[in-house]
Amino acid sequence: MKKLLIFSSMLLTCVYGMGQTQQAAKPATRKFPELEKMTPGMTEIWEPEVKIIQPGVTNSDAPSDAIILFNGSDINKEWIGMDGKTSIWTIKDGALISTKGSGYIKSKRIFSDFQLHIEWKTPSEVSGTSQGRGNSGVFLQELYEVQVLDSYDNRTYRNGQAGAMYKQYSPLVNTCRKPGEWQTYDIIYTAPTFGNDSLCYKTPPRVTVIQNGVLVQNNVSLRGPTQYIGIPEYTIKKHGPLSILLQDHGNPVAYRNIWIREL
Repeated sequence: MKKLLIFSSMLLTCVYGMGQTQQAAKPATRKFPELEKMTPGMTEIWEPEVKIIQPGVTNSDAPSDAIILFNGSDINKEWIGMDGKTSIWTIKDGALISTKGSGYIKSKRIFSDFQLHIEWKTPSEVSGTSQGRGNSGVFLQELYEVQVLDSYDNRTYRNGQAGAMYKQYSPLVNTCRKPGEWQTYDIIYTAPTFGNDSLCYKTPPRVTVIQNGVLVQNNVSLRGPTQYIGIPEYTIKKHGPLSILLQDHGNPVAYRNIWIREL
């Protein structure tokens, strides 16, 4: 009995001692510094100050940082024929008018990313149907066409009517005014970028178009240059800044109040 008591006492001492050892081995609780309390100023950016420009009197008027591409009187200052010769488009009542056989014209300046404002008008005297009625186009970087057409009560293929990125994206809605009335395009364009492969985009060109105050193209990603026949992806070639083109398609379409902001 005496030996049993001694053994029990020794066992309790071992267990108690182990418990003490385990307790001592626990690491001390780490105390982290308190985080600084968030204040509104921590997320406010003051510098550099946003550039100030003067807006136009109306949304159609050019802001102070815009380049005026046509002011209603002088075509030769900013435009030239595709053959490098003086344009033979005519000017009447402050509008620039394409005439049959006059050919495309292009801006003398070249651009990458931009905001373009342009106003256009198809003839008030209706002649022709589908693509043969008030046909022209605004080419971005010489390659990507925003279709101009008399699409008021004039059925044609949906990706070829006014407001279309020709044969790639139909407009979200048909918001055309009557023939002979002025219409507006406000176009936001982001140029493509290229990697080592010159036959495909690293990032494709993107276009937003507002026609007569209505969104008709919502930041669409273009597949390639505009094609009348063929697949856009098959015709991609590496390029840098290029001109704005206005198309002569055989119809007397008029343009006015053309200005652009480089982005």
